[in-house]
Amino acid sequence: MIKFEEKYKNNLILLKSFDFAKKVVIYCEILESKRKFVIANQLLKSGTSIGANIKEAQNSESKADFIHKLKIAMKEAEETEFWLFLCNDLENYPNCENLLQDIFEILKITNKIIATSKSK
Repeated sequence: MIKFEEKYKNNLILLKSFDFAKKVVIYCEILESKRKFVIANQLLKSGTSIGANIKEAQNSESKADFIHKLKIAMKEAEETEFWLFLCNDLENYPNCENLLQDIFEILKITNKIIATSKSK
């Protein structure tokens, strides 16, 4: 069976967003075990859709479509950043500093890909 990491080993943003999605799922399971259902649900949706949108962009119909799909991923990443900042600021929530660092990096890389794509 082919693993995602093997198939897309040369695509940094796909790998990072996939790895991030896995970490978000695990973090949300911890939130759910602590009965933090509302935020867990919001974070799970936005945090996993980043990579899905980036993956969808890989088969875009045009450069404009590629940029549009990456911008959707950026919006989801921005929402995810919000939920992570909120979790980080609330008492009785598990630490998510590592997820914040990951989302900062994903935002930076995605923003650079969009800027580079626009300039070509």
